[in-house]
Amino acid sequence: MPTVANASVRQAWLAVYRDPAAYWALYELAEKLVDLETVFRTWRFRHVTTVERIIGFKPGTGGTAGVSYLRKMLDVVLFPELFEMRTAL
Repeated sequence: MPTVANASVRQAWLAVYRDPAAYWALYELAEKLVDLETVFRTWRFRHVTTVERIIGFKPGTGGTAGVSYLRKMLDVVLFPELFEMRTAL
């Protein structure tokens, strides 16, 4: 099940980003989580590309629909609040 953004979590991160000096450790944590998500998104893209290249559109080895399932996973956001709150900054 994909992660769903929570308004109170978004507001908490917004407070951190509006005053990073006061919440430096949390600010650094948030940036590391964004970095992690960025790397994971890159891995997902490479994975779906590799799977398509090797097995085409056959069913996935884990019992999924294969490439079509992996493409849907490209849209899954692990830390939605950290990305959504940036619009409010």
